[in-house]
Amino acid sequence: MPELKPLQADHASAVLAFELANRAYFAASISDRGDDYFAEFAARHDDLLAEQETGECAFYVLVAEDGSILGRFNLFDITEEHTAVLGYRVAQRVSGQGVATATVEELCRLAASRHGVRTLRAATSHENIASQKVLAKAGFTPVGPADPSALGGKQGTWYQRDLS
Repeated sequence: MPELKPLQADHASAVLAFELANRAYFAASISDRGDDYFAEFAARHDDLLAEQETGECAFYVLVAEDGSILGRFNLFDITEEHTAVLGYRVAQRVSGQGVATATVEELCRLAASRHGVRTLRAATSHENIASQKVLAKAGFTPVGPADPSALGGKQGTWYQRDLS
């Protein structure tokens, strides 16, 4: 059974393998991270851990029984007003199996209980139908247009879920 775990330093190689193995799959629906992301991965991973220490963000990985990463699920911009932004991506090999929906639902529970979040928001592009379905199934509702700068230049919609 996969387990959702807070991001740790020893996840770096598995996360990099996940990102590399799924790069083309992700680029089909969201903006590609670019070659620099992979070239500077170790430093970026360390930066995420440092940012997580501040409490302003919380980064999670969905770890398979074999130690491989099946997905990344993140809370960004956790505010004093108890809001946060959700971001996630799952491996192609588990796409369409309910993994993203179940894990987003689990992260919603953790966002409220562990991080004090009362309102969670997520943006997705109009083309990313799979993400729209995940958000709807996880109890999010559309609340308005997302600025293309939040979606790598793509048009999209903000979704929101009240966790209180």
